[in-house]
Amino acid sequence: MTESHLNEAPIFDADTHMYETPEALTKYLPEKYKEAVQFVQVGKRTRISIMNKITEYIPNPTFDRVAAPGSHEKFYAGENHEGQTLREMTGEAIDAPPASRNPVDRIKEIDRQGVQEALVYPTLANLVEHSAAEDPELVVAMIHALNRWMLEHWQFTYEDRLFMTPVISCALVDDARRELEYLVENGAKVVLIKPAPVKGLRGWRSPALPEFDPFWSDVQDANMPVVLHASQPPLDEYINKWEPPNTNNFMAMSSFRWLALGHREIADMIGSLICHGTLTRFPKLQIASVENGSAWIHPLFHDLEDVHKKMPQNFPEHPLDVFRRNIWVSPFWEGSVSDVVNTVGWDKVMFGSDYPHPEGLTEPRGFAKYAEGMDKRRTYDFMGDNARRFLKLPIANPDPSAAAPRY
Repeated sequence: MTESHLNEAPIFDADTHMYETPEALTKYLPEKYKEAVQFVQVGKRTRISIMNKITEYIPNPTFDRVAAPGSHEKFYAGENHEGQTLREMTGEAIDAPPASRNPVDRIKEIDRQGVQEALVYPTLANLVEHSAAEDPELVVAMIHALNRWMLEHWQFTYEDRLFMTPVISCALVDDARRELEYLVENGAKVVLIKPAPVKGLRGWRSPALPEFDPFWSDVQDANMPVVLHASQPPLDEYINKWEPPNTNNFMAMSSFRWLALGHREIADMIGSLICHGTLTRFPKLQIASVENGSAWIHPLFHDLEDVHKKMPQNFPEHPLDVFRRNIWVSPFWEGSVSDVVNTVGWDKVMFGSDYPHPEGLTEPRGFAKYAEGMDKRRTYDFMGDNARRFLKLPIANPDPSAAAPRY
């Protein structure tokens, strides 16, 4: 990628976030659940307690002071030559940027960044379903409260440039269908689902099993894109059997925990959507993996190919064809875009900066440092047009041939 190509291509940032206020989870929570979700003082710090258990996964859930955007870049780029921990890399905390708190300031910020449009994900949603899984009705209530707050403070679509991602929990199918209906009625253009099994009233199961078909049918009928964004991993109990944790704060994870967790949850979620047949029964579903990287793709492709050879009768379609038809991927900025394009497809790879999180880029245009020789067409596709395709928006590339496959 050349600097001129990057400056020319209008950016659609498919991975940005908001920092919610504490009332995001509590303002619209029904009275009977008020005691289940509390912000409590532990020494000098405010923590969040869900079902009487304090979680440290997000160390500062009020987001009054946060790590500076991009402060963990060296860690994720594999350039931690000083051997610093994530805490050490974070440095001095800063006040939450105004752009992380409301859409008016976010528009000003993306104008400054040279970004045309962005998907905007909630941050507190990372811990809701994991922390309250034992009470699926509480999960549903918390998710709806968060969505109502998001609609009030951000809207679901703002100036046709910011596309917020309200959340749906699949734990209770009828409630998931009602939540989707509420989101559609209020202008949502995309929804967010945790890549993990869900715990309903009959226990744990994959949301790709046929019992969830009424929900996926509604999603397909609504022509609603779905993002599977990295979240609090569902494998904690398994990892804890190998190495009891001192904390569940993601910035304090050990090397073994980083190694063992990997990106198992996104590979298993997409594998389930394919192997359990959801994406065959509903072939028009559009599913995007965001902030899960891309290192999991080759192993998953290998495993799907291997299983297909052993039991082709279990697959009405070739699993890799299903993946390439239904799945979009936003690789980490330090990953190989060309490899993902060659594996997944020219029109299925999206740029994301992760602003304003510390593990993201300080500036979206900083991606040029990590790009590997993308030409003009690929720059347009990756930096914006593929995200526009995902949301069914007009592409920005003025070249008439840009609508046709090339790679």
